[in-house]
Amino acid sequence: MTKKCLPIIVFALVLCMQVSAQVQSLPFSNYIQKRGGLVNVEHAINTRKDVTVAFLGGSITYNPGWRQMVCGYLKDSYPKVNFRFIAAGIPSLGSLPHVFRLQRDVLDSAKIDLLFLEAAVNDQVNGTDSVTQVKSLEGIVRHALKSNPYMDIVMMSFADPDKTNLYRKGLVPTSVANHELVAGHYNLPSINLAKAVTDKLANKEFDWDKDFKDLHPAPFGQRLYFEAIRTLLAAELSVPAKTRDHTDKHDITKIPLLNPDSFTNGSYLNISNAHTGADWTLYKSWTPTDHIGVRDGFVKVPVLEGTKAGSTLTLPFKGNAIGMAVVSGADAGIVKYSIDNGPEKQIDLYTQWSSSLHLPWYVLFASGLKEGSHQLRLTISSDKNKGSAGNACRIVYFLVNK
Repeated sequence: MTKKCLPIIVFALVLCMQVSAQVQSLPFSNYIQKRGGLVNVEHAINTRKDVTVAFLGGSITYNPGWRQMVCGYLKDSYPKVNFRFIAAGIPSLGSLPHVFRLQRDVLDSAKIDLLFLEAAVNDQVNGTDSVTQVKSLEGIVRHALKSNPYMDIVMMSFADPDKTNLYRKGLVPTSVANHELVAGHYNLPSINLAKAVTDKLANKEFDWDKDFKDLHPAPFGQRLYFEAIRTLLAAELSVPAKTRDHTDKHDITKIPLLNPDSFTNGSYLNISNAHTGADWTLYKSWTPTDHIGVRDGFVKVPVLEGTKAGSTLTLPFKGNAIGMAVVSGADAGIVKYSIDNGPEKQIDLYTQWSSSLHLPWYVLFASGLKEGSHQLRLTISSDKNKGSAGNACRIVYFLVNK
């Protein structure tokens, strides 16, 4: 046992002692569905020198806490393995952004052996509809497994007050149900921390306001998340006698799609592909001038900006889905759009967070299109949200599913 493991073990013992003095702690195993397990990453750890682990998620993955603890646990448990860790958490992003950024932010970096995926909190908070959640989550899984059929994927649903309230009413949160639906369909392990936290609160093991404090967990909550994940890893990886001499190929060609229009090959399309007039400006390294907050990855990057009502662009693209990723600040506007000269629709780019943050915001214009060549036409509307200070449209990426 290494010295680095001691703080984790001491914390676990203290936590158990504190809880057992009052109530019997509910085991995390109650909230883990092992399904196909972690056969492939266990084989990789025990037969190879190099193993790559990726973390795809929102702010709870981006923030310090459970992710670093998982990295430390793996390194301490397998000191002879050279682990490479890819941190691909970006605050505010859920399954729809993840499916289009997966290639650029994760798969282009390395051949992934183990992927941790979380999107339930932001899917719930951002109001992503249920069908889009399934299309996105399934797209992530199939795209990832297409890149490496021997990748293991752990799907996780983290906690927030809305989910706790729904569980207390006897309801299963939609975003959790969809994570479990996709995990079950592809025989992937999953961890339902939203239910675990709800049940442990009811069991009076800790207090939300004093211990957990926020949907962005305090150190207590981050360690609780780690302990749940460690429970799965320990059961699947840590017993040398359990080392398997085989791998388990995830053959997605034999697994039917949950939705025929799932985004199974989502990617970014460079903004330079747009045809624009003089009212649009392409900034090579955009930064805001209003001094409100920004997100890493969406500042000091190329941005196509239009701020005048009536400004129009067209975008030729190939695929069956089209959207865009924008930075939505205090002056975010409303855009009108049409596909292949079809009916014009509009979408408001201003969000409930825009007044204080240049939020990375992903909008989907259309999906289920006929495969082939299409054209998007987008115009900044003269209408705007009553809370917005302007009509701005700042595009960082176009989104396509080829």
